[in-house]
Amino acid sequence: QVQLVESGGGLVQPGGSLRLSCAASGFTFRTVPMRWYRQAPGKEREWVATITSTGNFTTYTDSVKGRFTISRDNVKNTVYLQMTSLKPKDTAVYYCNKIGGTTWGQGTQVTVSS
Repeated sequence: QVQLVESGGGLVQPGGSLRLSCAASGFTFRTVPMRWYRQAPGKEREWVATITSTGNFTTYTDSVKGRFTISRDNVKNTVYLQMTSLKPKDTAVYYCNKIGGTTWGQGTQVTVSS
C-alpha cells in the first residue's frame, strides 16, 4: 500500500529557508520519478518540481526556479525539497507523489510571513 509522509514545514520569515522531506513506501521508489506539489488556500494543487528516478535530471515550475532544489535518496526512499529565498506566495501545503499517483499524504504546511 502506497504511503507518503511529508515533514519539515513550518513558519518562516520572508527570505528564509526550509527543507521538506517525504518518506515513501509501498512501491519501488528507486524506479519512479517523484514530484513535489503545493496547494495554497483557495487554489488548485499545482506542480512544483520533478526529479527522475536516478536523480540526474530535475525540472521546476517557473516561480521557484533558482530558489528550490529537489533531490532524493534512493536508499532511504525519501525525496527532499530545499527551499530558499522564501516568499509569502510560497505559503501552501506541500505534497510529494509519484507521477500519476492517486494516493496522497497529509502534506506539510509551509507559511511564509513576517
